[in-house]
Amino acid sequence: MEFLSDISSLFSATLRISTPLIFAAMAGLFAERSGVIDFSLEGKMLAAAFVAACSAYFFGSPWMGLLLAIVCCVLLSLLHGFASVTHKGDQVVSCVAINILMIGLTTALAAAWFGEDGLTPILNEEQRFFEIDLPFADFLRPVPIIGTIYSDIISGQYIFVYIAFALVPLVYWVIFKTSFGLRLRAVGENPGAVDTAGIDVNLLRYKALMINGVLIAFAGTYLSTALNANFIREMSAGRGYLALAALIFGKWHPKTALFACLLFGFTDALQIRLQGVELPIIGTIPVQFIQVIPYVLTVVILAGFVGRAYAPSAIGQPYIKER
Repeated sequence: MEFLSDISSLFSATLRISTPLIFAAMAGLFAERSGVIDFSLEGKMLAAAFVAACSAYFFGSPWMGLLLAIVCCVLLSLLHGFASVTHKGDQVVSCVAINILMIGLTTALAAAWFGEDGLTPILNEEQRFFEIDLPFADFLRPVPIIGTIYSDIISGQYIFVYIAFALVPLVYWVIFKTSFGLRLRAVGENPGAVDTAGIDVNLLRYKALMINGVLIAFAGTYLSTALNANFIREMSAGRGYLALAALIFGKWHPKTALFACLLFGFTDALQIRLQGVELPIIGTIPVQFIQVIPYVLTVVILAGFVGRAYAPSAIGQPYIKER
């Protein structure tokens, strides 16, 4: 029973840890399928976490925190679009600028507003999100296997977890089954042909970036108002980069990107449980060594197991309309 409890706890943690990666990967999918590089996911996630925590604290509502985080991230995405789509600037430089700006700005504002070193006040029960117990969870718990999966793994998660996993088939449908998705993919592959068909390339890319901002806001809000009860300096902790790696691993497809996010989430959950564990002969593994497991796995997967990943043909290339 203890073994089953440990396994269910591990898988439950995997779902929670994978959630911000899923939101960020789906956000990156929209941007990059439209031909716009976006590894500013890290900075936008950090900004969303900060704005959500501050807004929830001042307004007393986590939903207000989510709303203002969405506004913040959409504005950052539009800023990225203004620099790289409208003015044809280097998309990589724009992303780096957003990441650096958000790392410094969130820390400075937290210190100025709350007198803390990159921290916001702890949120109370009315200012944050809590786990949701699904119907019949207690009733089904004694049932072997099914009860454990439903009651201990699926039930008791934050609302963001359910939204994230429902989001993946929705994104798949939008990208591959709708006219908007067809145009979006066409813009990322051959913007000239799309422009010839009478579709505004820049407008479509801006729409993709706005969707990108909405989705990444959910990731940041989840970190500071659900998974944690306040904002912590640089609390995104490389999740934006991991999500981008998952997107590449998934070859810019939502279903395989989801698998990569779950894999990274599983290794992260596993490394947390391995800390302080004493192994035969080896002894206690240093915490620093265990903490790098998800990042080492990222490098190994991208270097040796992904194979050749073909990005959208026009990604990173500003479209200049022929006169």
